[in-house]
Amino acid sequence: MKKISKEKRNQLILVCMVIGAIIAGLWFGLINFQQGHLARLQQRRDDASAKLTKVDQSIKNADLIESELGVAGKKLAEFEEDMASGDIYLWLVNNIRQFKLSYKGIDIPQISQPDVKDMNLLPRFPYKQVSLTIGGTAYFHDLGKFTADFENQFPHFRVMNLDLEPTPTVMGGDREKLTFKMEIVALIKPGAS
Repeated sequence: MKKISKEKRNQLILVCMVIGAIIAGLWFGLINFQQGHLARLQQRRDDASAKLTKVDQSIKNADLIESELGVAGKKLAEFEEDMASGDIYLWLVNNIRQFKLSYKGIDIPQISQPDVKDMNLLPRFPYKQVSLTIGGTAYFHDLGKFTADFENQFPHFRVMNLDLEPTPTVMGGDREKLTFKMEIVALIKPGAS
């Protein structure tokens, strides 16, 4: 056995190399593929288990979720109570004029007709929007306070496109007053005419 002919030795080396190639082929072709498949199956199993845990948790918390939904529904109903309804123009003018009463340095003689259209900020939003332009004169500080307080008082209103210009000097006029024009956009209560 110590002395193998050169031809036999080459055949033995060739057989060992072929066997090694077959084993490597089996490893990379079958075993590695199967291990990858098993890893993917384990990941799917883990995902399904996590989803099942989430569903079980939701079932356990169904009462809590239902009560939170009821609270959110009540808050939404309270919020909708303050939205525009009925005669939109009259409702808007009354709210603006009523709010303006506590701001003596502001004069709002110009109020345009409202423009009612679908809400364009979010798709399939259940509310419509109405916009109108108001204009007048005010001191800068008073107008800033009015605008901030107005948006805080009415969270469903937005002041947009505020234009400020110095008031044209008229004999006896106040040079510190500004002429303003702003667009007010409000949400309309669903089902309001």
